Amino acid sequence: MPPRATRPRITRQVRIDHRSAVHLAVRAAREAAEEAGLPGALPEKAAVLASELATNLHKHAVDGVLYLQPLPLDHGVEVVAADRGPGIGSVDAALTDGFTTSGTLGTGLGAIRRIATDLSIRTGPTGTLVAARLTMPGTAPVAAGAVGTVCLPAGPQEQGARHEDLACGDAAAVVETEAGRTAVLIDGLGHGPAAAEAAGSAMTAFLAAPGAPLSPLMTALHDALRRTRGAAVALLRNAGGTMEFCATGNVRLVLADGQRARGGPQGPPGIVGYNLPRPVVHRLPATAAGVWVLHTDGIDAAWSRDPAPFLLRLPPSLLAPALAHRHRHDRDDAAAIALAP
Repeated sequence: MPPRATRPRITRQVRIDHRSAVHLAVRAAREAAEEAGLPGALPEKAAVLASELATNLHKHAVDGVLYLQPLPLDHGVEVVAADRGPGIGSVDAALTDGFTTSGTLGTGLGAIRRIATDLSIRTGPTGTLVAARLTMPGTAPVAAGAVGTVCLPAGPQEQGARHEDLACGDAAAVVETEAGRTAVLIDGLGHGPAAAEAAGSAMTAFLAAPGAPLSPLMTALHDALRRTRGAAVALLRNAGGTMEFCATGNVRLVLADGQRARGGPQGPPGIVGYNLPRPVVHRLPATAAGVWVLHTDGIDAAWSRDPAPFLLRLPPSLLAPALAHRHRHDRDDAAAIALAP
């Protein structure tokens, strides 16, 4: 009997479009921390992070959204706030306890900085992104800011929906192996429970041997997906100065170097689990500058043809959720991975 499919990790999304959404964000953050296995008071600390960020979005921002999810490499959670403006005039001032622009106490970002293990903020007139991460006490994030992921099911998530009730046919993971940091991006055909089953089967096969050479690894995923509807799959590995890439189907690789976004090699047409072409591994120089981005077709590929300068300057931990917030197709599952070389 084949192993039971791994349930892909799904990013919780809470749109802060009403004051009551703050309470939904608090509950979602607490649940995400508990599911990540954070002990003691850490789930309540995650709830505080969500409360402060959601309250700021409600009071000051346009089109504010919170994304809540497990950290891709560390044992913990992150709460990412994204909006479309008007931006923070002075981040240093906003991080000072007592700062306020609306007559409130103004301790929000100061409290977040004290509670979070790691905090990243980027802001401009077109919007602000804040990522607050929470990990086990005494452990620094393994890759603070160097990895970002997002994985969202099709359609608007029901505000406050239980995590187990959400089904996503896209999946993303990043694993440290002896062969190098390795990422997998999976796009199960269609969306809904059947696509989620395919994504879970592929994820199970990947996690069984994430350090295997990419060509045999792609073949292993193909074998695991034979009894499912199949998927498009991309594998990316930082192998000591060289980026190895192997893909099949409609997934995209983009290098954002701070000045422009350049498309990488494309995977040949095919469906992993149904008609896998011969896997081809591309080897690309792992330049010191830039961010490697993998994304499914739930993210509009047009973002890389004329990217906003604000996007190009984001660290990986903020770039993945920014792409989801600004360039997602709501009617399809969407997933993205951003990696620093």
